[in-house]
Amino acid sequence: MSSIRIVPPGEVAKTAGAIPPLLFANLKSLYSRRAERLRQLAKEHALGDYLTFAATVVDAQQNAHHDHPLVIDLAEVLKASSVTDHAPLSVKYLPRSKHWQTLLTAIVAELEPDAPEHVAPVLEALKKAGSQELEDLATALLSGDIAKVGSDKAPFLWAALSLYWAQMATQIPGKARAEYGEERHNCPVCDSPPVASVVHIGTETGLRYLHCSLCESEWHMVRVKCSNCEQTGKLDYWSLDTEQAAIKAESCGDCGSYLKILYQDKDQYVEPVADDLASLVLDAKMEGENFARSGVNPFLFPSGE
Repeated sequence: MSSIRIVPPGEVAKTAGAIPPLLFANLKSLYSRRAERLRQLAKEHALGDYLTFAATVVDAQQNAHHDHPLVIDLAEVLKASSVTDHAPLSVKYLPRSKHWQTLLTAIVAELEPDAPEHVAPVLEALKKAGSQELEDLATALLSGDIAKVGSDKAPFLWAALSLYWAQMATQIPGKARAEYGEERHNCPVCDSPPVASVVHIGTETGLRYLHCSLCESEWHMVRVKCSNCEQTGKLDYWSLDTEQAAIKAESCGDCGSYLKILYQDKDQYVEPVADDLASLVLDAKMEGENFARSGVNPFLFPSGE
């Protein structure tokens, strides 16, 4: 059983606690902030062109969200999840509606006019794909079968699926409560892996939250604990700069994985997707130390070969 559960509004009284176990995204600001950060990081960066292109994809997500809002009643979904061990919006069990395809169409249409030469054929292929073909690609992508999807199509499919899940997540009527138990390595909302973790400032100062790579929710996990296997004995922290670096990699000698951790007190503008993508040199360092990445970045899918 997951140690963070979303409960119906009638059970809110049982959620008392000083630490909010779950934070839902504010989609009105999330995409604009991410796009701005990507463009800022792109300046004088070796991957500047790609970071700038990623920003245009995020812009397209924001516009698709504005033009195609999702209105859905999730009360029954939440009720059903309360008697199972499934996350309420589990990618494994929740049936998708065609709304995500509407979002994909909107994102592709916005990107097409100014798409780089090597991207245009990919967008054209997605535009021409049939509905069932897109569903098959989505199923493969969400299950981690990148070889069936292709790393060229994956970011655009994920952009639409992520926006769809984020739209649903922000409409969940219940609240979250922390329970005894482990299994915090995947998102308690949709059961997807994190992109990175963030040590917050503000009302959650000093608290570490994992940021979902799909639905954009964040869930609390104590610091100095592996976000993948939850062991504490063999953790190390790596950076490219100094001990005061805003971006570090937390590695675990028990499971051989790593996930980046971002410190807002060192740089208030750090953003999980943008800063994770812009720090690929740190990924190369971790791979050189024989650690495997445990998170997923929407703009960094492996070839799947």
